[in-house]
Amino acid sequence: MTAVASVTVTVNGELLVFDDGATLADVVTEVSDSPKGIAVAVDAQVVPRSLWAAHELADGERIEILTAAQGG
Repeated sequence: MTAVASVTVTVNGELLVFDDGATLADVVTEVSDSPKGIAVAVDAQVVPRSLWAAHELADGERIEILTAAQGG
């Protein structure tokens, strides 16, 4: 039996484990109902939405997912 390789990342302060090859798009899908109004930063660098699917997760990355909020 072969074990599936995985990566462990910190998302908004919580350790999460994803299969090897997972992307930022997978993380957003996992933690959010919709990608609308969301910004993502990896290790304090904002990653444009157009690159989420191309950014493969690396073990130990710190990911912050921020949701825009309206208010006054």
